Amino acid sequence: MMTSMFAKWLAVSLLALSLAACTPAEPSLTLKATDISSADFGQPFTLTGHDGKPHALGDYQGKAVALFFGYTHCPDICPTTMLEYQQVMKLLGKDSDRVQVLFVSIDPQRDTPQVLAGYVPFFDKRFMGLTGSAEQVAKVAAQYKIVAQRQDRADGGYTMDHSAGSYLFDTAGKLRVYVPYGTPAVDIAHDLQQLLR
Repeated sequence: MMTSMFAKWLAVSLLALSLAACTPAEPSLTLKATDISSADFGQPFTLTGHDGKPHALGDYQGKAVALFFGYTHCPDICPTTMLEYQQVMKLLGKDSDRVQVLFVSIDPQRDTPQVLAGYVPFFDKRFMGLTGSAEQVAKVAAQYKIVAQRQDRADGGYTMDHSAGSYLFDTAGKLRVYVPYGTPAVDIAHDLQQLLR
């Protein structure tokens, strides 16, 4: 009786182990930036591209995606980050065609598709600028824990204080990496190569 129960337990255990062995595990990553593979935030979204067409995050499955929130009137952080991604694409060589950089404007009042079309492709013609209504942009920013606040100036203009990091997605569209502002291009390129494996 005891032997029969042990045999059943052993058979069930072996079956469970064999099923576990058949389940593909996420590839382990050796990252320079912060691994956020277990993050429970960030949702699919659709915004208007600088080409005037709707662009969904899911449109880029099969590519690694870098997602950055900024605005075209930004005096320092945004152009610096875009120049970093320009350098990243050069470092990636032929793999750069498997990477999509998305620049989401947190200043839709000024950053129309036309304005973005004059700004984003300057860094790389493959980069895509995204905008939408104030409500659409605020919703997407909140989904990715982006803080953006308007700061009025004495001359009647304004700037936008905003979160400065960016996110990397793997080729299946899963959020995997948080890249802090100032991360060297060579480290970002390394992490993207990990996601392209």
